[in-house]
Amino acid sequence: MTVSQWRTFPYEATDYDYSHEELAEHWSVLHAGDREPFPAPDWIKVLFKDIPRVAEEAGCDAQAATQQLLTGWGHFHRGDFAAAADIGESLGLVGATLWAKAQATYAHYLETDKSVQRNLLMEVSDRMEAMAKAMPGTPNAYYHRAFALGRYSQVISVAEAWKQGVAGHVKNSLEAVLDREPDHADAHTALGTYHAEIIDKMGAMFGGVTYGANRDEGVAHYQRGIELAPHSISALTEYADGLLMMYGKKKVSQATELYERAVSLDPYDALSHLDWVLAKEELS
Repeated sequence: MTVSQWRTFPYEATDYDYSHEELAEHWSVLHAGDREPFPAPDWIKVLFKDIPRVAEEAGCDAQAATQQLLTGWGHFHRGDFAAAADIGESLGLVGATLWAKAQATYAHYLETDKSVQRNLLMEVSDRMEAMAKAMPGTPNAYYHRAFALGRYSQVISVAEAWKQGVAGHVKNSLEAVLDREPDHADAHTALGTYHAEIIDKMGAMFGGVTYGANRDEGVAHYQRGIELAPHSISALTEYADGLLMMYGKKKVSQATELYERAVSLDPYDALSHLDWVLAKEELS
C-alpha cells in the first residue's frame, strides 16, 4: 500500500495549519511528549558532520533539509500524514523520525484494514531498529520502534505476541529511550501501558514474574508522563485506560475523571484531535 492510498484526516484541520515560524513558536507544546529536536540548520550540520551517511541520504545541504523538515512537520500537525511521510522518507535518516511518526500515527488511528495496519507498523519497527543502530544516540528511534510494536501487539493475538517476544522488545526499547532522555513523557506513558497490558492479559502474578509488570510502577510512569506533558490528551486517556486494565471497576471513577480532563483540553494538532475524539468516545 502506497501513501497515496492512505485515508485523509477526517476532521477540520484549518486550526492546525502552522507556518514554519508558528512551528518554532509552538514546538515545545507540539512536541512536549516526544521531545523531538526542533529542525535547525546548526543541529543538522552536526549530524551531517558526525554521520556522513545522513548527509548523503538527505541529498541537500543543512539549510534545505531544515526547510523540508519544517514543511514535513507542518503536514504532520495538520493531519496530512501521507505528505509528511513522503518528505520524511525522501530525507533518509535525517527525516526518519518524521516518517516513522507519520506512518505509525496513520496506521494506528486511521487505517481500517488490519493486515495493512500490521504491515505499516512492522515497517516502522524494522526501520527504527536500523536507525537505532546507525544513530544510537537518537531517543526517538527507540521510541517509535516501541510505539509501533506496542500498537502492533494490539492487533495480533496474545499467542502471536508471546511467540514473537513483542513485550520484551517494547520494554527494552522504552528503557533505551529513558536512558538517553529521562524526561521523555511519551516513553513514560508507554511504559505505563506496558505494565497495564501485561497485567490485563496475563494477570498480576504471572505478568510480574515473567515480564516484571507491576501496578505501582505503571501508575508512576503514567503520572510522570502527565507531569512532563500536562497538555497531552493522550497521556490522560492512556492513564485512564491503564487504570481500568490494572484495577478494573475499582478505578472507574478515577478513569472517568481522567477522560473528563482529557476532553476539557483543546486539541493543538491533528494527532491530539484524534486522541480527543477517542477520549470523547470513552465518556459516551
